[in-house]
Amino acid sequence: MSTTTDATPTPGVSLTHRQIMTILSGLLLGMFLAALDQMIVASAMKTIADQLHGQTLQAWATTAYLITATITTPLYGKLSDIYGRKPMYLAAISLFLIGSLLAGIATSMYELAAFRAVQGLGAGGLMSLAFAIMADIISPRERSKYSAYFMAVFGSASVLGPVIGGVFAGLPTFLGVTGWRWVFLVNVPIALLALFVVARVLNIPHQRVNHRIDFGGAIALTVGLVPLLIVAEQGREWGWASVTSIAMYVIGALGLVAFVWVENRMGDEALLPMRMFRNHTFSLGNAINFVLGIGMFGGMVSIPLYLQIVKGVTPTTAGLMLLPMTFGIMSATAIAGKVTSKTGRYRMFPIIGAGLMTIALFLLSSIGTDTPSWLVMVYMFVMGAGLGQCMQTLLLAIQNDAEPRDMGVATASATFFRQIGGTVGTAVFLSILFTTVGDKIASGLQSALQTDAFKAALAQNPEFAKMLQGGTGVDINNTEFLNGLDPVLAKPFLDGFSSAIDTVFLTGGIVMIVAFVLVWFLREKPLSTRSGLERVADAEAIAV
Repeated sequence: MSTTTDATPTPGVSLTHRQIMTILSGLLLGMFLAALDQMIVASAMKTIADQLHGQTLQAWATTAYLITATITTPLYGKLSDIYGRKPMYLAAISLFLIGSLLAGIATSMYELAAFRAVQGLGAGGLMSLAFAIMADIISPRERSKYSAYFMAVFGSASVLGPVIGGVFAGLPTFLGVTGWRWVFLVNVPIALLALFVVARVLNIPHQRVNHRIDFGGAIALTVGLVPLLIVAEQGREWGWASVTSIAMYVIGALGLVAFVWVENRMGDEALLPMRMFRNHTFSLGNAINFVLGIGMFGGMVSIPLYLQIVKGVTPTTAGLMLLPMTFGIMSATAIAGKVTSKTGRYRMFPIIGAGLMTIALFLLSSIGTDTPSWLVMVYMFVMGAGLGQCMQTLLLAIQNDAEPRDMGVATASATFFRQIGGTVGTAVFLSILFTTVGDKIASGLQSALQTDAFKAALAQNPEFAKMLQGGTGVDINNTEFLNGLDPVLAKPFLDGFSSAIDTVFLTGGIVMIVAFVLVWFLREKPLSTRSGLERVADAEAIAV
């Protein structure tokens, strides 16, 4: 490992490959922490929800994490401009570490949601700050070359996460602790290593930008987002037109209006300065990021549920079956990065990517209980290939067109809007799933009860027959009852879940049509050959 002195770049001078890789080692470890956690939790969430008796409440755990990660993302961008990237990155890792410890001792889905929210406070900085630091030290034209390292991290996490999550979810206990709790506790040693490495190698010049911290904007944004996300999750229970739901709509709308008002008053000190929205690439790129987040999470939340509930595979197997999507993301990103670095052209990639994601979601909306697993994995590869061409390219476009003083905020904004979309998508799509699944199962049972095969199977299982009295009579908060159930009796439930998940995919496909239309309006601006630090030095030289 290079020494601290060797790793520290000189302001205004292009970094060597060795210096970049030294700094990159710390960034990649922090990003690995966040990426691994997402994959482990996604593959184990069904088991965790069953253990905590909260299958229909699982959206709370996911949404709480996304809410705090989303709200803190622009704060990290602003604070890192003031205090430097390194201390804020260390703070993000520390908060993630604390949240992981707390999540590992949760005793209910509501507690887990609260502790996942603490994790989200750290996660909001892990991704956005890493990309901001890369923008500081590498020019947009050269940055695409290093995207393969980031994709290798995501790829490794995508391979290891489902396996680790599946193993822990399948173990009754490990080292005297309930197996699923290690899904969160495994983050602890990784976070400690990340703290050590980042503290040692992440040394880059910092030109302090004196900002006031926009706490008013953060509070207004929280007031705007949280009620709308809560009603997205609870609307099916309360009634979409109930007094409580309407109150949430009103509070959320007032919060968003207040956020815009506060941001206008704060000017350049705002969490998201309104002047930046006058930049075509910034405003349109983030609009696409928002819609992309909705479609992306619609697919990524639903596919593991389909594989585990409908196909009946273990969490480990379900995670491994997601590898085609990972391969699609990695290969598409690598190809897009090489072409962009060589030609400087990038606009075609998000167009192709959004088109592929739209096609993939519509294809996934056609899958059923008896669809071959290999065909589902082909559809997942197509979706991954679409994602791989969109995510990094849109971020690159936004960073390339941002002023050096706004690099932290501009980078954070890309993650921010994608996460808002993901938070909305997760809450709405899981709400659609669990709103429709009951009726679909009931309808399937009514049809099945008319068949001799179902009647005969039911007669052989009197206990299950008692469960069906008075409608479905089955608590879908825990789907473990499907394990080992006669396939004839299980089919109406599997068909019901499959049909409800198809509805989610179909909705996601419709949403992605919007992204596909918007991306055609994105303008291509020549990529700069100067890094963020070099551009800052250039500006200072001109000022002198």
